[in-house]
Amino acid sequence: MKENLKINDKNLFIEDNLEFIYKTTNTICKRKLDHRNDEEISVALQAFNKACDTFSEKKGNFFSYSRAVIKNALIDFFRSSKKVPLLSFEEEENYDYIDNTLSISQYEKTLEGQNREEEIGLFKKELSEYGIDFFQLVEASPSHKDTREELLNIAIYCIRDQEVLITLKKNKRLPISKISSGTNKSKKLIEKWRKYLIALIIVLSNKEYLYLKSYLSIRQRGEK
Repeated sequence: MKENLKINDKNLFIEDNLEFIYKTTNTICKRKLDHRNDEEISVALQAFNKACDTFSEKKGNFFSYSRAVIKNALIDFFRSSKKVPLLSFEEEENYDYIDNTLSISQYEKTLEGQNREEEIGLFKKELSEYGIDFFQLVEASPSHKDTREELLNIAIYCIRDQEVLITLKKNKRLPISKISSGTNKSKKLIEKWRKYLIALIIVLSNKEYLYLKSYLSIRQRGEK
């Protein structure tokens, strides 16, 4: 870590970048957070600390990488928290969180692109185990935001229910009847969007898909 980030004191480095951490977390959560009371800030601080420990030059720009780690951690927090029953997809985002002095070089962009390509390669391979072609997901994805959000929360239910998750991983198919019963959603809906649901569950339940998960743009429903 010290060699790549060229820092001597990690705690001091974190303290010097609190504004970046707060601003990034506020942007992701779409609201002004209280660093003394809101648990999201604690999650973000732990994630930034993890980013310091896991960063290497091949991951590209540190601040771009740490933002992805923070967002990944917050998504995990949202999906596992009992206090957050419903999640939502964000609209198109514009992030202006990196100073011009920290602008990402073309070399760093290339490295990040390579990391994303590696994730996509792993994702394609895992999808194939479920009989799903990566390029089929475009046609198998809902166009309406309400439907996407409904399916997102079905996916979250599946991840939280270990029996469902284990059955899916073992048999490579969704236990549709159990999911329908547990979510009060129709079997027809679950079957129609089966491939999309499986893809969501794979990404959200696998910590290796750092960049793919951060691109999902998930937030708590009701946040603006």
